[in-house]
Amino acid sequence: MLPKGGINKMIKKAQEMQSQMEKAQAELNSIEIEGQAGGGMVSVRVNGHKELVALNIDPEILNEDKEMIEDMILAAVNQGLQNAGKVAEEKMNSITGGMMGKIKIPGM
Repeated sequence: MLPKGGINKMIKKAQEMQSQMEKAQAELNSIEIEGQAGGGMVSVRVNGHKELVALNIDPEILNEDKEMIEDMILAAVNQGLQNAGKVAEEKMNSITGGMMGKIKIPGM
């Protein structure tokens, strides 16, 4: 049996958490995380929603082998996406106190 006002307190807590999660989603849109490969010759920026927002290729490597350049781009993008995933997870865990565990939320 719930104590008097228990349901109202639970609802209020859930609403507060929802508000904090919406704020975190907005913050994830504005942050940018970097990934690099080839000693920084290829760099990317990814936002907190794991969307690629910038790609920079040092002109010096454009004379290199096509496959090598492609590999460096893939490595930089993958690193950026992994870093963005870590940042998003940390952000959500700070709100939920780690209660989310391994629950996957779309866009996170």
